[in-house]
Amino acid sequence: MSQTADLVVQDLHVAVEGKQILKGLSLEVRKGEVHALMGPNGSGKSTLANTLMGHPRYEVTGGDILFKGESILGLESDARSRAGLFLAFQYPVAIPGVTVSNFLRTALNARLAPRVATTDGSMPARRGIAPKEFRALLREHMALLKMDESFALRYLNDGFSGGEKKRTEILQMAMLKPEIAIMDETDSGLDIDALRIVSEGVNALSGPDLGVLVITHYQRILDYIKPHFVHVMLDGRITLSGGPELALELESRGYDFVREGKESAR
Repeated sequence: MSQTADLVVQDLHVAVEGKQILKGLSLEVRKGEVHALMGPNGSGKSTLANTLMGHPRYEVTGGDILFKGESILGLESDARSRAGLFLAFQYPVAIPGVTVSNFLRTALNARLAPRVATTDGSMPARRGIAPKEFRALLREHMALLKMDESFALRYLNDGFSGGEKKRTEILQMAMLKPEIAIMDETDSGLDIDALRIVSEGVNALSGPDLGVLVITHYQRILDYIKPHFVHVMLDGRITLSGGPELALELESRGYDFVREGKESAR
């Protein structure tokens, strides 16, 4: 395995409720790269996303996950986030009563502010971002993503359309500035206009300081977010990797040629 990759998945085996889902998956993602992970339902794509972020339901039974050269298997989800990992959910949860603005400020403080040890055993204090600085940062990123400022006063995902939920995920990613972002089927439930807007937001954030892993069933999101690498996942493993042309081949031929072990004509 390369020593220069920011995220390294080594021969990962993962079980859910005793059933083995990932069966020896290996993958490397570097900042500045966009990777697409494609595969049919049940291949283990979302299992990988949740395992990378430390969801307790997913049991790692073998292999390792290295981030910036160190294993993160022992870290809770919040520690992984503070280290620089980010997951955009396929189905973002609504939180009535909590505004988008308040949620983002809390998330940003948790991401950036260090824990401060206390002597009396109470909840660790945090040095949070100043309100004025936060409002300026929020306005800047909402403008980048072409979002009306009134959006920040709405309750998080409460009554949001599919496109609004996914744009909120991208706004959160913009505010938190992760080093590696995992997008778990962000295109799910989006019409063409919403897909284009969300993709433009991802493209606006892309650059040398951000690596992106786009998990998807379909090639259509890759018309907007151009990957450097495409990986095909079947039965808990990555069975084929290539360039962006591989996604087009999957679109025209389906996954049968991969299942049959045929060489991809590239």
